[in-house]
Amino acid sequence: MNELSELKVNILQLLKEDARRSSDLIATLLGVGEEEVRVAIKELEDDHVIVKYATVVNWSKVEEEKVTALIEVQITPERGRGFDSIAERIYLFPQVKSVYLMSGAYDLLVEVEGKHLREVASFVSDKLSPLEAVLSTKTHFILKKYKQDGIIFEEHEEDHRLAISP
Repeated sequence: MNELSELKVNILQLLKEDARRSSDLIATLLGVGEEEVRVAIKELEDDHVIVKYATVVNWSKVEEEKVTALIEVQITPERGRGFDSIAERIYLFPQVKSVYLMSGAYDLLVEVEGKHLREVASFVSDKLSPLEAVLSTKTHFILKKYKQDGIIFEEHEEDHRLAISP
């Protein structure tokens, strides 16, 4: 992959902060022409540097509750393909939102979403654990999200107590 120009890096930073920013606004913020920004964004999309524009949702504010679990997975890598083959088999399940190759005590960290705890537990016992390369799993259910992708979900309350001095 070629090194990105300073313009493209700046565009990526602005879009990461707010993906709804128009090319016109980005051009103004960076002091360049709008057409130059449009071309750069198109190139970033074509090169799969920009993969998707997404919305961060605070699901605790919505009636439709979801259960999210982070699953530590120890696996036996495949000869010639390493971890990639088993990671691909795992990320193709529709319940799986993210898969990361990790250093440390386990190999993969798998983020899974379901409608309720039983659905996630069923995924782990019926689909993930039986995979031949999977040696063990450890499931952690997310109880509350405070911050995701740099976005703080809960408003910080100001401390209105009076200061006490000695």
